[in-house]
Amino acid sequence: MLPNDYQPEHYESLLERKVARYLPSFEALGAPPPSLYRSPTVAFRMRAEFRVWHEGDDLNFVMFDRAKPKEPVIIETFPFASLSIQKLLPVLRDALKNDAELRHKLFQIEFLSTLSGDILVTLIYHRKLGDEWAEAAKALSSKLALQVVGRSRGQKVVLDRDWLTETLTVQGKTFHYKQPEQAFIQPNARVNESMLTWACNQAPPSTRDLLELYCGIGNFTIPLSEKFRFVLATEVSKVATRAASENLSLNNVNNVEFARLAAEEVTQALSGTREFRRLKALSTPIADYDLETVLVDPPRAGLDSATLSLVSEFDQILYISCNPLTLLDNLGQLAESHDIISLAFFDQFPYTDHLECGINLRRRGHNEGTE
Repeated sequence: MLPNDYQPEHYESLLERKVARYLPSFEALGAPPPSLYRSPTVAFRMRAEFRVWHEGDDLNFVMFDRAKPKEPVIIETFPFASLSIQKLLPVLRDALKNDAELRHKLFQIEFLSTLSGDILVTLIYHRKLGDEWAEAAKALSSKLALQVVGRSRGQKVVLDRDWLTETLTVQGKTFHYKQPEQAFIQPNARVNESMLTWACNQAPPSTRDLLELYCGIGNFTIPLSEKFRFVLATEVSKVATRAASENLSLNNVNNVEFARLAAEEVTQALSGTREFRRLKALSTPIADYDLETVLVDPPRAGLDSATLSLVSEFDQILYISCNPLTLLDNLGQLAESHDIISLAFFDQFPYTDHLECGINLRRRGHNEGTE
């Protein structure tokens, strides 16, 4: 996404084009009319990353056009980023340009921000970072009131902390999330709030349990925990599962347990074909969960065949997808046994072809019980 892609005057027509590209395929599977959740047209990305381009004494943040991959595009302004990132860009560029220690072999910069305006910056180098770098980075952190992390191959230097706390509002209630540097988070915070609200609306209060696959830092887990008796949430990333556990405490949630399992391992654990030492710490044995609903938020490749078979055994399936094509492919099998109760499109990435989707499926003959 380059600055010249910014076309707020064409936002509605671009969104309409995206929806029109995919909607007929969902309708062919019996989906009802979709709910459409728009994005702010400016300042919607809480994350951004740029290459650092050195030319003589000059230093700039740049991106590359896929059509011209060897020609850097200098970033003077970046209207997609949060206002705090936009405000910081020129100030930070000048600070780095004028500091020989901080700019030496710096090749990439990553920004993480929150709705409240907090910022964490990761500076990535082609050299080992020593005490002189740490002193210069501390001065930068103090001067610009931001968190700074330094990285190079096999090295990570944290001056204060390597995370921020985001606060999101869902159904009138606030939830707090520890977001570690370089962990996956939904980049568009306002659309994320819409996604969480939609998911909660699809889950009426239940006396049974939820299984969540690919839970990340607990983005969906935390608000959905209020809808179920217990939640068993799984994630393979150590960084994400640590943050997810801390987010339970941050939100006073006590009916969720996290298991560090890949999706295919969950299938083995639930079927009893393999035992995992990682599950020994669960206060409730996995066999004792009364699982009725499953939530999946898989990577772009969608669900593999084993996970798809596991998911198809549930009465209710909440499927969040970042790739409509792989979602449609998975729905080809799921629609054999389940009806699509609701469909939602979330414009997570305005001005691009990317479209996030939400699907609520119910096994045929099962009491719907949703709004």
